[in-house]
Amino acid sequence: MTCPDKPGQLINWFICSLCVPRVCKLWSSRRPRTRRNLLLGTACAIYLGFLVSQVGRASLQHGQVAEKGPHRSRDTAEASFPEIPLDGTLAPPESQGNGSTLQPNVVYITLRSKRSKPANIRGTVKPKRRKKHAVASAAPGQEALVGPSLQPQEAARAADAVAPGYAQGANLAKMGERPWRLVRGPGVRAGGPDFLQPSSRESNIRIYSESAPSWLSKDDIRRMRLLADSTVAGLRPVSSKSGARLLVLEGGAPGAVLRCGPSPCGLLKQPLDMSEVFAFHLDRILGLNRTLPSVSRKAEFIQDGRPCPVILWDASLSPTSNDTHSSVKLTWGTYQQLLKQKCWQNGRVPKPESGCTEIHHHEWSKMALFDFLLQIYNRLDTNCCGFRPRKEDTCVQNGLRPKCDNQGSAALAHIIQRKHDPRHLVFIDNKGFFDRSEDNLNFKLLEGIKEFPASAVSVLKSQHLRQKLLQSLFLDKVYWESQGGRQGIEKLIDVIEHRAKILITYINAHGAKVLPMNE
Repeated sequence: MTCPDKPGQLINWFICSLCVPRVCKLWSSRRPRTRRNLLLGTACAIYLGFLVSQVGRASLQHGQVAEKGPHRSRDTAEASFPEIPLDGTLAPPESQGNGSTLQPNVVYITLRSKRSKPANIRGTVKPKRRKKHAVASAAPGQEALVGPSLQPQEAARAADAVAPGYAQGANLAKMGERPWRLVRGPGVRAGGPDFLQPSSRESNIRIYSESAPSWLSKDDIRRMRLLADSTVAGLRPVSSKSGARLLVLEGGAPGAVLRCGPSPCGLLKQPLDMSEVFAFHLDRILGLNRTLPSVSRKAEFIQDGRPCPVILWDASLSPTSNDTHSSVKLTWGTYQQLLKQKCWQNGRVPKPESGCTEIHHHEWSKMALFDFLLQIYNRLDTNCCGFRPRKEDTCVQNGLRPKCDNQGSAALAHIIQRKHDPRHLVFIDNKGFFDRSEDNLNFKLLEGIKEFPASAVSVLKSQHLRQKLLQSLFLDKVYWESQGGRQGIEKLIDVIEHRAKILITYINAHGAKVLPMNE
């Protein structure tokens, strides 16, 4: 006989062990049946009857549960503890200003099903479920291509994607990239107006709150959605030595010739230039507003379908016809002289003998700050004289590093203005480098700069740069996923935050002024 393990069973067993022998002894002994023994025996008999009835009822309920199946108990257990993550990342709900709470929008891994939720970012709310509509693919037998295809021989030229006023990227053959080519696929039609149908009607620019972040204008959001979601109507060559091509997007007049102007266009660059997207969001957060809208887009018609940056084509940029792709021809020596002249500052018209250009003095401060944070060297330091370059850097590939002995004659590149606004610069070809160590930062970019924009410096000091970058980059779904989600984006922000601290230290150490530059 085994001892019961439950408290209730233990009590029943103890009472029975006392009552049963007592009753048997009373009824079998020859002693007189006193009143006390009679009452004790009656109580034990009543308790034994009650115990037998309880055992019968429990067995009946157990039989009913067995008939219904074992899944009922498992469902009940799961219903009692819904949405419990198994990876230990149980976060409290996020509180809003009005007192209401929202469940955290994080990705949990459970054993029941794969859950798809956006990252937990302040300023966003729980997304609404949207119905996805399938896009009809092209009918069998239709040819996939309308315009000229990109053959493997054109791979290096297509990857450059340069145009008048745009930067020339690195050669794909030199970078070890696989050649690009157009491929047939669903949604690509021939004989019709569409070159490529979007793979989904859901926008790749996701805004779950009532409004977009304050640093992005309505025009920025509209252009981002245009670049990310519009149908590609064709590819157009660009009048440049690289033979690059533009994406002609749907939006022009019906029946019009596919060219940039009547139809919006985007400059397609290679996957190695994905930092262009990060640069666009950083520019807007710092309040500089000098870059062109840029998004990441999966080019289904390109081999491998890897995400590529697409930059808005701006026809208002001043044309360039020199090797430096600049609308203003400057050398490092003349650039340093311009910094000393402080051209157009405080509304002063420069003297003819000063050598000033139409560019405002504050524009150089904004460019230097922006280039230092991203370590962009192809504007102010084309020969890589201020840091130790790698073998794959453009200056090493083109053999420009030895020219550092004569820095004064080094030409600046990608100094671009708009035709109707020559006072301000436009930052193009913003390929940044996040893997440059602290002891190899290019401080030559800051040489001659004595003032810095107050709006940008205040953001760098406010401790809110990370929050704003997360909130802004989250809008671009393709870019967010291509960088490994929040974990990958956090690593990039770590680099920028560290460089921001170094820049603030540099400003304080050199006694540079922080001025409002909102002329």
